[in-house]
Amino acid sequence: MTASSVRPVSEREARRVAEAAREQVWHKPSFAKELFLGRFRLDLIHPHPAPAPDDVRRGEKFLEKLREFCETGIDAARIEREAKIPDETIEGLKELGALGMKIDPKYGGAGLTQVYYNKALALVSSVSPAIGALLSAHQSIGVPQPLKLFGTQEQKDIFLPRCARTDISAFLLTEPDVGSDPARLATTAVPEGDGYILDGVKLWTTNGVVADLLVVMARVPASEGHKGGITAFIVETASEGVTVENRNAFMGLRGLENGVTRFHRVRVPAANRIGPEGAGLKIALTTLNTGRLSLPAMCAGSGKWCLKIAREWSAAREQWGKPIARHEAVGAKISFIAATTFALEAVIDLASQMADEDRNDIRIEAALAKLYGSEMAWVMADELVQIRGGRGFETAASLAARGERAVPAEQMLRDLRINRIFEGSTEIMHLLIAREAVDAHLSVAGDLIDPDKSLSDKGKAAAKAGGFYARWLPGLVTGPGQLPRAYAEFRPPGHRDLSPHLRYVERSARKLARTTFYAMSRWQGRMETKQGFLGRIVDIGAELFAMSAACVRAEMLRTTGDHGAEAYQLADVFCRQARIRAEELFARLWTNTDELDRKVVSGVLAGSYTWLEEGVLDPSGDGPWIADATPGPATKENVHRRV
Repeated sequence: MTASSVRPVSEREARRVAEAAREQVWHKPSFAKELFLGRFRLDLIHPHPAPAPDDVRRGEKFLEKLREFCETGIDAARIEREAKIPDETIEGLKELGALGMKIDPKYGGAGLTQVYYNKALALVSSVSPAIGALLSAHQSIGVPQPLKLFGTQEQKDIFLPRCARTDISAFLLTEPDVGSDPARLATTAVPEGDGYILDGVKLWTTNGVVADLLVVMARVPASEGHKGGITAFIVETASEGVTVENRNAFMGLRGLENGVTRFHRVRVPAANRIGPEGAGLKIALTTLNTGRLSLPAMCAGSGKWCLKIAREWSAAREQWGKPIARHEAVGAKISFIAATTFALEAVIDLASQMADEDRNDIRIEAALAKLYGSEMAWVMADELVQIRGGRGFETAASLAARGERAVPAEQMLRDLRINRIFEGSTEIMHLLIAREAVDAHLSVAGDLIDPDKSLSDKGKAAAKAGGFYARWLPGLVTGPGQLPRAYAEFRPPGHRDLSPHLRYVERSARKLARTTFYAMSRWQGRMETKQGFLGRIVDIGAELFAMSAACVRAEMLRTTGDHGAEAYQLADVFCRQARIRAEELFARLWTNTDELDRKVVSGVLAGSYTWLEEGVLDPSGDGPWIADATPGPATKENVHRRV
């Protein structure tokens, strides 16, 4: 089928598919879920969880080897120049065991915890973000993670040793006409004999150009003996009918091994199906619950690098008789970078340690970390470019050619830009988190706003909702945030006082919950269309989560004697900056241009403002907006390369 003839999917069906893929039950507590409900459960994150000594020793030993390889075995300038990760670099990563960082040692992996896996990604990404993306796509969302969670023992025995040492994997969901709306998925896996016949085209297959193993999401048609639905399969890239038709090129991450992969009558054994038919999206979303943590880990690493360059450059560069860092306009940017880097590391370390302990459900925490990390890292890199001035816009190669330090600030900005789109765009993350944030409300009152429910069902829902809100609403009136001496352990002698910030978080959490309840009462079934409002609700929650993590990390560092006073200072500055942002977001919940924006958009789409486009030329080439994804044999050369 062509891109324009992909089967039509109604908005209701698309939502049904997405909803069915969600984890429906909360078996474990969640700090972030409670936060959105107006309950500040500090006890879930404080004292800060700590890794086991054996995990620390194993992790530090691996980081030492990885650091040496990064210093001697990676030529970042060459990767940027040639837009390709050299084969010998990938071979070196294999020999080091970097492909198996998260894989259990019994399968040949390094067995790192989530904390140390993320530290490793931050380290390697500081040298080459493209290599960080390769390792992350392989282990965070590629074959190892879904097999760890959903694979059979036989599948683990066969594939995990390969993934740990020799085989690179990739995850294939997106199609030319399918992004964050999987209900439109066109790739099919038709049952035949003891297997399936796979047909379709996948776009933006990170690692696809060099991958040996693929996790492919395809639609199985329902038939006798087959439930059908979107299903996950492990596919050998060497299988007949698999063709990498193009190696894609991007604004940043020039070394990214990303392509377009076509499947034409590819036979996949039934033994290679992960989980039952129809469970593909649930497998993908569950995999991403912790898989998303790799991206904010790399963002935190980028913040560290931005801080180093800002510090060194701003001390060396003088204007008007003093270093530029001493000028308030530049100093404010440096303070923002330092404070935000501290907070991003606090968020990722806390969420990662919680993932390792597995005592809490971190689906919202991981999503918030991804959302917040990708947005704030982009701002930090942009501020670094501004601090560097013209040199920030100049390439590292050009700087070196004229005798200056080759600082790739502009590359960092380009490389970071994709993180606001990777693994769920900011806009999709807003909706995903908002859905989880209101889950408790929909669980008790969802039937009241469901047009398909009967009057009897609505009556039962009203009774259920009445009982829930009678217990919940009174708890939003007062709390510890109104007590001047609450959270006293966060104001130790000789340190900045962080207790007011935690009281602010507690008060703001209740305010956020009250606001969400009011909005649901006001808009009811139309709430899901208020994406501007929902986005601001989520952004407020992200600021509150980051503030909480920063304070808890500062106290942890103080009690361990590791830069406690400096940590308290950074946490204090970050919280003051975050409170300003949160208050602005609260104000914009009800004072905004959302309605006017919708009217302007209607006018733009109707062609009312085409006169505004006059006076320019469009240098874009010819061709369709969306490439033809008609199933069939490949007509292009296979650009896959085996490493």
